[in-house]
Amino acid sequence: MTEDNEDFLDEEFLDINNSIDIDEENKGLYEHFNITVDPKQEPLRIDKFLMIFRQNSSRNKISQTCRAGNVVVNGNPVKQNYKVKPGDQISVLLAHPPRENVIIPQDIPINIVYEDDDLVVVDKDPGMVVHPGFGNWDGTLVNALAFHFQKNGEKSDLDRVGLVHRIDKDTSGLLVIAKTEYALSFLAKQFFDRKTRRLYWAFVWGNVQGDEGTITGHIGRHPKNRMQMYTYADGSQGKHAVTHYKVLERFKYMTWVECKLETGRTHQIRAHFKHIGHTLFNDERYEGNVALRGVNLPKYKSFIKNVFEVLPRHALHAHTLGFIHPTTKKELYFESPMPKDMADAVKKWRNYLEN
Repeated sequence: MTEDNEDFLDEEFLDINNSIDIDEENKGLYEHFNITVDPKQEPLRIDKFLMIFRQNSSRNKISQTCRAGNVVVNGNPVKQNYKVKPGDQISVLLAHPPRENVIIPQDIPINIVYEDDDLVVVDKDPGMVVHPGFGNWDGTLVNALAFHFQKNGEKSDLDRVGLVHRIDKDTSGLLVIAKTEYALSFLAKQFFDRKTRRLYWAFVWGNVQGDEGTITGHIGRHPKNRMQMYTYADGSQGKHAVTHYKVLERFKYMTWVECKLETGRTHQIRAHFKHIGHTLFNDERYEGNVALRGVNLPKYKSFIKNVFEVLPRHALHAHTLGFIHPTTKKELYFESPMPKDMADAVKKWRNYLEN
């Protein structure tokens, strides 16, 4: 028996018949692995069979993974009572909650726009880290959700805080969090297959050419600045990435664009727009926190300083989120209005151009 096992979004993995290119947006939230059943294997229920390889996964988790259609044998989804046979090709997508052992519930205000027994949708404020990690062990969205579940009498351990996707600390907007094993598996498959409806709003420096466009270029770690991602247009390094955009409003020296991601690489929008000469407005990590477009006049410099003060972070917002509900199988669709800091920046730009 052979096993091909890699963390989802870490590297590319081999599917049963194809080489699959993996998104990096949600690194560490899923695990995908393939198994070829040994020729001497005796018939065994697949839930018991998989527990041999994933001893840290409960039988219920594997059962719910099967129910969500995330266990595929010879190209077809199977139920948990399927009996494996010699030579079977098994492909599994396991969604799991964050791996840290201790999440401290904290009474932190969060904007919940929808909640039921299966999931919760949050409109995240800029500046909030999604999950505890190095340098941010508390004050995160997961800490706030743990408190929210506890307050409502729900189980508040990690099994109830299932991250399906995430966005950067300084990016605002919509996130969905699963509350059950089945919901986590069902939603994970949609994000994995890129079947969700998500649009981002961004402010970028300069006057973007054309009303619509597509940016294509491999994205990988920057060769000199390890804090940045870099676009390798020749495909020599990194992974294939595609960003579609549409111009929503022009401010002469800044453009408001709507972005749709065909892939989900780390910092994809930020790296792609920097590559075409339109770095995100006030994106400190990508050197967008200085006046990259405009005129060399004291009045203009003072104006840009004022805009930075009302919008003290990179101008990126997860505007829409649509997905199929795990229980009702109906589509849920949400739109997040422009956050106050970005709206205030728009007002300032409009006033500046009018005057």
